[in-house]
Amino acid sequence: MLGPVSVTTANGGPLPLGPAKRRSLLAMLLAHPNAPVGVERLTEALWDEEPPRHARTVLQGHVSRLRAVFAQYDAAAHGVELLTQGAAYRLRLPETLVDAHRFEESLRLVRRSADPREVVAVLREALGLWQGPAFAGTVHSAPLEAPAQALEELRLTAVEALARAHGQLGDHGAAASVLRTEAAAHPLREPLVAQLMLALARAGRQADALDWFHRTRKLLADEIGVDPAPVLIDAYHALLRTDAPARAHPDTDAPTDAHAHAHAHAHAHADVDNGTARPPAAMAHAAAAGPATTPQLLPRRPRGFIARQDELAALDRITSAAPGSIVTLTGSAGVGKTALAVHWSHRRRADFPDGMLFADLCGFSPTPARDTRAVLREFLLALGVPVERMPGSPAALGARYRELTTGRRLLVVLDNAVDSEQIRPLLPGGDECVTLVTSRDRLDGLVATDAARPVKVGALPAADSTALLAAVLGPEPVAAEPEAAARLAGLCDGLPLALRVAAARLATRPHRGLASFAGELADEQHRLDLLRAEDTGVAAALGLSLRHLPEPARWLFHHLGPHTGATLDTCTAAALADCPPLQAARALDQLAAAQLVVETGPRSYVLHDLVRLFARSLAPDHEPAGLLRLLDHWVQTLLAACAAAEPGGEPCCALPPGARRSAEIRRFADRTAALAWYSAERGTLRAAVEAAVAAGLHDRAWRLVLLQWPLIVWQVRDGWVPLLEQGLASAELDGDPAAQSRASALLGWVLSEEGRPEEALTRLERAPDLAVRAGDFAGEAVARINLAVALMRYGDRERPGGLLADALALAEREGLTETVTLAHQHLAQHLLSVGAAAEAAEHAARGLALAAPLLAAPRRVVLRTLHGEALAALGRTGEAVRQLHEAIREARANAYEEGEVAARSALDGLPEPMWSAGARGRSPLGE
Repeated sequence: MLGPVSVTTANGGPLPLGPAKRRSLLAMLLAHPNAPVGVERLTEALWDEEPPRHARTVLQGHVSRLRAVFAQYDAAAHGVELLTQGAAYRLRLPETLVDAHRFEESLRLVRRSADPREVVAVLREALGLWQGPAFAGTVHSAPLEAPAQALEELRLTAVEALARAHGQLGDHGAAASVLRTEAAAHPLREPLVAQLMLALARAGRQADALDWFHRTRKLLADEIGVDPAPVLIDAYHALLRTDAPARAHPDTDAPTDAHAHAHAHAHAHADVDNGTARPPAAMAHAAAAGPATTPQLLPRRPRGFIARQDELAALDRITSAAPGSIVTLTGSAGVGKTALAVHWSHRRRADFPDGMLFADLCGFSPTPARDTRAVLREFLLALGVPVERMPGSPAALGARYRELTTGRRLLVVLDNAVDSEQIRPLLPGGDECVTLVTSRDRLDGLVATDAARPVKVGALPAADSTALLAAVLGPEPVAAEPEAAARLAGLCDGLPLALRVAAARLATRPHRGLASFAGELADEQHRLDLLRAEDTGVAAALGLSLRHLPEPARWLFHHLGPHTGATLDTCTAAALADCPPLQAARALDQLAAAQLVVETGPRSYVLHDLVRLFARSLAPDHEPAGLLRLLDHWVQTLLAACAAAEPGGEPCCALPPGARRSAEIRRFADRTAALAWYSAERGTLRAAVEAAVAAGLHDRAWRLVLLQWPLIVWQVRDGWVPLLEQGLASAELDGDPAAQSRASALLGWVLSEEGRPEEALTRLERAPDLAVRAGDFAGEAVARINLAVALMRYGDRERPGGLLADALALAEREGLTETVTLAHQHLAQHLLSVGAAAEAAEHAARGLALAAPLLAAPRRVVLRTLHGEALAALGRTGEAVRQLHEAIREARANAYEEGEVAARSALDGLPEPMWSAGARGRSPLGE
């Protein structure tokens, strides 16, 4: 990652990764090792602008090629594997194999080291890992540029730390040498230039140091029209005092980040004789207020605080770039907003020499929200205003508060705010003050009117969740049961409150063990009860969020319990609540503002498990009717997805008797969109089948299974057998022979693809008779085709022909175009295998004539390949070559790798007569 994205073997040889987009895909997965990265996020990374229509198919092609390269070089032996996880991909690997991980580990090591010699040795080795800009050779897109920039910031931090260590060893020339290259590359990074100036001065090169100052000052004026920051001014004044370099404290010698910028402000406030103090007007304000005090109202540092590096970096970046900034930390109940705010405040205490103010506004609390006047009085007392001189009216309190905060470098933390209106009177008046607000509300109003900068606080990743358990419980129990700890963390949804409550329960009952407690939490009926400790718990925290919502949002929330998955759109919410989609959309927006659902796109949201279980606990009486509406909605959505994924195909079932029609169904633009939805909702649909079976709604259960067939045939070897067995069992319990036939045929085909011939034939042999019993001619034709294909695979040269001919006749009689095409395809394949090339060519040609562009491209690729093979067997080699080239072209255009390989193999198997070179030279593929 630290340079051109590459993978090398143990011998140092590079793997052939292919074009920039494939390297970009790998880079995104490496940036999130061992974590799922969603297809939409990967698409954003590979196409910075509007992605092409077949982006998902192209993405799948790149994944397939990466897997092939990994397999070729035996990556699995080193613990490297590219996995599919729902609508995401996950790169499983030991992180020690990644150069960026080793680099970050080195930085963590030197932070704990007090020996500058060790720091120099470690950082030289760490910086030697860099071979160029991070993620070089990838496409330019925001999802890739963000981690690349973060790594670059870490590299500069390492450079500055290395220079500091050289300085501590007295080697100021080496420090200056390290810094000069980076200062030239980043001429507007003022803390870096300031550090270089001091290093040059200590190395006896004061003139060079002063030259760097004047050069940087001119560049700042010319490029962005600003004066030097205090950090650079302080370094300049230090140079002018001949003894300053020798007296400088090691911590102030290297102002390398936002901490240093703030320190410079503090120095300016304290030293009024050096020409850089606060302006006279600010001093006049402070004098009028009376004797200055330094309030310290911050609560104690939270124990067991874990990770949050991205959020901490965002806070550092925002507050460093814009003095006087307002930052909002927003997120759901129990996600750890207050802990993050207090932790960051303690970490940056030195940046606020004039003090810290803190108030819990009780916006989401069992007690009433704090009165603004009471909070202002508390702040004024902390700022030194005597009780007898306290203003009386709210307006006077606010004016005095803003007066006293002008010209001071204060941090104001406003915790647990209910809305923007509660916050505005408490904003300080000083341009140097930083205000940090936490809330379960998004506070859009504060962003709009006061330019507040939002920082979203989400659930903890899996590794950090486990680390939090270890921090509270101690490392030994977690190390003893790592799999149970990971499962426990997952059941807590990455919610710090839930994790802490779970850890508290385990700490007081150590005999239970992590695996036992995780097993108890897996029971959805009791999970919320188990995540409660005295007056603290997930349900109580969520209840406080719900209490402050408008009635439409509360009403919708009470109906969300039966939902079977995490993703939620307005159509599904409307079906659950039996309301118009527009009403559901408005209520969902209110729930998103309160962080009870997470907005992921237009009309798309995520409902986390603990929130869904809380909704279910509030209105269990709504569940049976709501579940039935939900299942009927899923069946209707699946019918629409089938129509888009297999245009021209015949639906395998109709709506169940008495089904409730949904007010609105999701629309699918094309096959790619439908298959993407299938893949993303696979877990939700599986859970819906389980819920239908548990409720005895077997007529819904088997439909929910069979209507997933477009994804099943596209990803046939992806563990579908248990789901199909459940579908068949539900069809049998429902007494529907047509459903039994189709479930048996599909299950038999999947078993055949998995290499389980005996089980496959048992299912496939039953399917035609069941269809005949039901009078389902379309199902009978499909069943006969599936049985014939399996028999061909197992070497039977007699029965397949008759089965396929019967299927073709049935499909033609019933006008089933897609099934007719399928029958022609397999007849061509069978006839080729028994040496009847002329008939095979005829069936392939008839199938191609029916396989219009609306049908799936893979079907046309297979038919063209069969046609080409049949023509070649008849000696019509030129026509065969043209068909096979066209098959390769279409397969490549649609990222159908398997089809491309088969067509190319057929082409390569042809003899090489005199026409070969010319024909291939004219190929549109440039063969």
